[in-house]
Amino acid sequence: MSNTEQEDFWTSDAGPHWVAEQENMDAVLAPVLDLLMDRAALKPGDRVLDIGCGTGVSVARAAQAVGSSGHVTGLDISPTMLDLAASRNTGNTTSFLKADAQTHDFATAYDAMISRFGVMFFDNTVAAFANLNAALEPGGKMTFAAWGPAPQNPYFMVPAKAAISVLGDMPKVDRTLPGPFAFEDADHVLGMMHDAKLTESEVDTVHLDLTPPGDAADTAALLLKIGPAQRAVTYHEADAATTARVKDAVADAIAQFDTDLGLRIPACVHIFSARKPA
Repeated sequence: MSNTEQEDFWTSDAGPHWVAEQENMDAVLAPVLDLLMDRAALKPGDRVLDIGCGTGVSVARAAQAVGSSGHVTGLDISPTMLDLAASRNTGNTTSFLKADAQTHDFATAYDAMISRFGVMFFDNTVAAFANLNAALEPGGKMTFAAWGPAPQNPYFMVPAKAAISVLGDMPKVDRTLPGPFAFEDADHVLGMMHDAKLTESEVDTVHLDLTPPGDAADTAALLLKIGPAQRAVTYHEADAATTARVKDAVADAIAQFDTDLGLRIPACVHIFSARKPA
């Protein structure tokens, strides 16, 4: 998708589902946000830009870290998601900006930038990184989480295969294009960061567990609203009976990740970081 198409998608298609399922999605991805915040190491007084802030949970965490002397700006292209984010963050240490990070002329220089899965969708990633680099203070740090290789992320692959087993094949997806796995090749991303004149670029690839609330049936219901199973149902124009079969198949497949602590779905996440030259 182009950036304009991404805006339409996250506003009218995916955005309403993320808003409706905000609590569930926050719970699923909580370990990733914990990891991101640990690596970002925000300090009291920092001015922070949260790129692709979505429904605002990462803005809230960043605001806690920077305290009353700092400020966090949540940026997203989806007004649908920003409306919820703003309603969840009403203090004077946060603000929100509907803008395209690739092209926006930032009026503020930031000490730090963070993103939880919000940077894999640019149609020109080098241009986006260069634009963000320009908005960093000298020595400022950018830290973002992106999905690692798709085969190491069963949260996507297992529901997709279960849906295909019921509905049939889907068109092949070029994962190098803007989308969830556009940054799975870490070396390629580090090269783009270098081309954007960022320095000290590095990546740490971390294996962790996602933590969906509820049981396998609950998670299957969520995945039929957000993710590849939902896209398969939409693509095949499945009727209610067929959709119910897909949900059962996804639940059966997800059940393999049930533990005494609840569902724990293995994931592979890249944590990238870089700085603007001092």
